[in-house]
Amino acid sequence: MSEHHYLACDLGAESGRLMAGHLCDGRLGLKEIHRFPNQPVQDSESLRWDLEALQTAIQVGLNKAAQTGVDYQSISCDSWGVDYVLYDAQGQRMQPAFHYRDPRTARGVKTILNRMPWESIFAESGIQFMPFNALFQLGAEAPERLASARTLLGVGDAFNHWLGGKPALEVSMASTFQLYHPMKRAWSEVLVTAAGLRAEQLPELVPSGTITGTLSQGLMERTGLGAMKVVATCSHDTGAAVAAVPVLVDDSGSWAYLSSGTWSLMGVERAVPILSDGCRELNYTNEVGHGHSIRLLKNLSGMWLLQECRRAWEAEGEAYDYQALTEMAQKAEPWVSLIQPSHPRFLAPGGMPERIAAYCQETGQPVPASKGAMVRCLLESLALLYRQSLQDLETLTDQTIQTLHIVGGGSQNQLLNQWTADALQRTVVAGPVEATAVGNLMIQAIALGQVKDLHQARAMVARSFPTTTYLPLNSSTGHAAWERFASLPADA
Repeated sequence: MSEHHYLACDLGAESGRLMAGHLCDGRLGLKEIHRFPNQPVQDSESLRWDLEALQTAIQVGLNKAAQTGVDYQSISCDSWGVDYVLYDAQGQRMQPAFHYRDPRTARGVKTILNRMPWESIFAESGIQFMPFNALFQLGAEAPERLASARTLLGVGDAFNHWLGGKPALEVSMASTFQLYHPMKRAWSEVLVTAAGLRAEQLPELVPSGTITGTLSQGLMERTGLGAMKVVATCSHDTGAAVAAVPVLVDDSGSWAYLSSGTWSLMGVERAVPILSDGCRELNYTNEVGHGHSIRLLKNLSGMWLLQECRRAWEAEGEAYDYQALTEMAQKAEPWVSLIQPSHPRFLAPGGMPERIAAYCQETGQPVPASKGAMVRCLLESLALLYRQSLQDLETLTDQTIQTLHIVGGGSQNQLLNQWTADALQRTVVAGPVEATAVGNLMIQAIALGQVKDLHQARAMVARSFPTTTYLPLNSSTGHAAWERFASLPADA
């Protein structure tokens, strides 16, 4: 009986984790080695990532992995999309690495749209408009800083490079930058020019599941780990999470996915992108997945709103865990107040309860009278947002979606899962929770030739991790609320 061991470094916008995977007898075992916070740094009016702190935390995890005595065969890092790391002529990281919520992005949007109309940007990239896409972030860069950079990498790819891999940008991450042409499977020359980059500054593009090197000699000496392979799996965490959706029948038209965490990313898997006017007008995106598949999806505000409310209440001396907040929401009166979670006013950090209250007041709704009412407002609004997205996906693809697979940390919220099933009037299947790490690990196994393909990998995921099925309970639940939700302002 052959056994294989891998490490997955999954970097999220709120925390990171080093996970060990154990593949044996057609099943994947998962063990957390090290978990650590990921806190952005506020510097005057600038928001940036603390890459040095993340690097230190990852090395602590590698030390712990070495202490297990396991012979790991490979490792890969994944991270959130759109953010990038610049490198100078000596190959050193340039500071700062800006956070996608940094306010400079508004300036970048104006700069880029002055250079190129939005319709042309979408036609070249197939990527939805978000003010923090890498294209717009690059438009906000100081020209001299950008000109001095030798190259740039996504965050996950930057840490794969630090581990010992060559400096390359994996295609699922590259597709989030809005510089990549999904039909040509190459950088878009016009978008690269609009971003203020030179062609020679662009790194090599590599497919998901590419072995890019071996753990560096320095890390082997500092940690005691062996010469394991460094793999660019899906460097974008959503790409990795979708690879772990436990579907047993390869019928992409019948199911959708929801990668639920700080962001909710809801979509379907397709063979080719949709670059139509309708797709652009609905603001959907065509990101690349494993095997050059297309993830037709929309980035929706997810648990971010709840995370921000929880942080605000904790700062006031009232700390609650997510389970307690969910129980409070369940006891609150239903369908009292609703918001459009993706409204631009909810994008920036800080003061979230006050902003939600102001939105309710401005739209003629009762201000949530308690923390439970506030959380219920958020969760019910998310369920209705998912309903809106499902309808859009069915319109764009001209297919009926029968099942929604919810993966990621947000799949643990049983109340939201049930409300989502009720709102969609579809079957919801929740799990696995650690989908990003699982997808990362399974793509490593494919890259090393130990799993045949993604279809076999997904079947292994289905055997390896429990899921929970939610059926819609009441077709009339929230009908009037849906009409009210659909009329709420979604733009500034």
